[in-house]
Amino acid sequence: MSIQQSDVLYTATATAENGRDGRVATDDGALDVVVNPPKAMGGSGAGTNPEQLFAAGYSACFQGALGVVARQENVDVSGSTVTAEVGIGKNDDGFGIIVKISATIPNVDAATARDLVEKAHQVCPYSKATRGNITVELAV
Repeated sequence: MSIQQSDVLYTATATAENGRDGRVATDDGALDVVVNPPKAMGGSGAGTNPEQLFAAGYSACFQGALGVVARQENVDVSGSTVTAEVGIGKNDDGFGIIVKISATIPNVDAATARDLVEKAHQVCPYSKATRGNITVELAV
């Protein structure tokens, strides 16, 4: 279910110059980075790239969703980590991405960890935004 403009609590604004081989910065100056294609795609690899930025955002958002779910279920997820691997490759109409989300939750058993990760995937805004559009693999 989508939200309406009146429901927005915060809007992040970033501007890119020269696409994948330039610079991207947020309007508040908190993020200002050089972007370059990775060496695997023929670039210099000198800066960051959009896939790394997406992985950073997705992993942070998913970690937050995991915390929300854990609080609702009264489960301790302290010391947990979430890693997002974002792959890019050619598909039928140009390029596409694929994601693997891996969570490490040291204070719970494997079944509980898997359940928490599945539930976090249902509430994470990044997961909701990508659902049905790209493959997202979950691992614990």
